[in-house]
Amino acid sequence: MTGQEIYQSPQRAPRLFYGYIVVATAFIIMFVSWGLYITFGVFFDPLLDEFHWTRAMTSGAYSLSSIIHGVLAIAMGGLTDRFGPRAVVTFGGILLGAGYMLMSQVNTPWQLYLFYGVIIGAGMSGLWVPLLSSIARWFVARRSLMTGIAICGLTVGQLIGPPVASRLIAAFDWRLSYIILGGVALLSIVIVAQFMKSNTPPTERLSVTENEGKQAELGNDTKALSLKEAVHTPQFWLVAVIFFCFGYVAFSIIVHIVSHATRLAIPAVSAANILAVNGGIGIIGNFVLGGMVGDRIGNRKVFIIGSAMAMVSLIWLVPARELWVLYLFAIVFGLALGGMGTSESPLVARLFGLSSHGLIYGVVGIGFTAGGALGPLVTGYICDVTGSYQRAFLVCAAFGALCLILAALLRPTKKLGGKL
Repeated sequence: MTGQEIYQSPQRAPRLFYGYIVVATAFIIMFVSWGLYITFGVFFDPLLDEFHWTRAMTSGAYSLSSIIHGVLAIAMGGLTDRFGPRAVVTFGGILLGAGYMLMSQVNTPWQLYLFYGVIIGAGMSGLWVPLLSSIARWFVARRSLMTGIAICGLTVGQLIGPPVASRLIAAFDWRLSYIILGGVALLSIVIVAQFMKSNTPPTERLSVTENEGKQAELGNDTKALSLKEAVHTPQFWLVAVIFFCFGYVAFSIIVHIVSHATRLAIPAVSAANILAVNGGIGIIGNFVLGGMVGDRIGNRKVFIIGSAMAMVSLIWLVPARELWVLYLFAIVFGLALGGMGTSESPLVARLFGLSSHGLIYGVVGIGFTAGGALGPLVTGYICDVTGSYQRAFLVCAAFGALCLILAALLRPTKKLGGKL
């Protein structure tokens, strides 16, 4: 039976398509996990004040976390393709909660790197790829929109996480705050992960998505590339470099923008709110730019638009000194990050198909995590050497320009064809 026949066959649809529950589950887990992960910048100065470490060394823990996240995402993606997301996400949630609670016991650099870099990084690897790969399998025509809705959890977490963490630190201290946040992560992620359902078979996915239209997209599974085939295409390596640039820019700002603001004599709570505004506006970027617009114009063009916005906002950030200017930066930068983050998984699906999506996304995503690892480290080092973040932000702008150029050069793979 062909994909076309499956699409046209009348079947009794369930009262509630379970794919929507998968999206809601992914939203909640991303809200909790990234709401906590994004708070490293809020804890940055308290760690510096207590231990007097350099910015480069402290941000290195976040860099190691990104590396571990990226390397293990390959295995997590493969396990998700084979066994489904529930067990993988549950395991990730346990590691994540344990890592944050252990952060309350940090006294030496090796403990910081072990607890945050290794354990929390391993926990995050069990969340992002399994969740987004599952959504890609459940939806066809509205894949970008559903991915955008799920990733809104990330940006809502970024909106709420930094102010909550800042107030917890002010009310208690950074150690007790880590215990509280770790407990929340452990309980919520493990419980909610049980609602993840194993990847739907193609017949169910095609029959329940007939109202989503776009028959031309159906049947692409038969043309999907394996990982071995994907790595022999220029598109694979081009996407890896694009993701690298994106990760470098995104995590450089996420880790250092709060510290940059406090160096400008902006109060700590207001500085944390800059990160929150970035996340709040990112919701619009997820849902509108990455989701609705991405489904209409293609994920490649979203990367072009987002890269241009990020580059311009970073140039604007260099001379910024006043709080309202930093808020304006956060608005534009948040829109860019939201749209680009939502477009990652659908772009990989359009380029390489779905049969090995989790594995391919995990491997090509090493580019993103490598950039996310290098960016904060280099940005902190430049600030240590020069005494300010200005030159570091210009380097970030240059990576944004490179991301734009490479996205403009990206074309569909010969095997799948179609539009990006």
